[in-house]
Amino acid sequence: MTGRRLGSRGQATVEFALLLPVAVVALLVIAQIGLVVRARVMLTHAAREGARVAAVGGSDTEVKTAVIDSGSLDPTQVTVAVTRGASTVTVLVVYVMQTNVSVVGALLNDPQMSSVATMYREQ
Repeated sequence: MTGRRLGSRGQATVEFALLLPVAVVALLVIAQIGLVVRARVMLTHAAREGARVAAVGGSDTEVKTAVIDSGSLDPTQVTVAVTRGASTVTVLVVYVMQTNVSVVGALLNDPQMSSVATMYREQ
């Protein structure tokens, strides 16, 4: 065997076996971060939809229904608060996202996110 030491056979396999779990965990962390970012975007959209319904005179129940129907947020984890002013309405949506990606989800706390949308009343 020229150019290789006799004791280095299988070294690449051992290095791959050692680094594979680290690479898999890194990919799972990236996937969990992507899901959190997606939930944040959906939460912002949900708050805007709720504010739109409130701006045209919808009741609190209709606002909450619009918030839940606007995206794929877990309805059991959504809290909606509507504040009506003289000329504006404000909708606050609070969402607790469950981190459920294998391995990584158990290591992280469930993030609590909130979004506020304010619109002028149209009546």
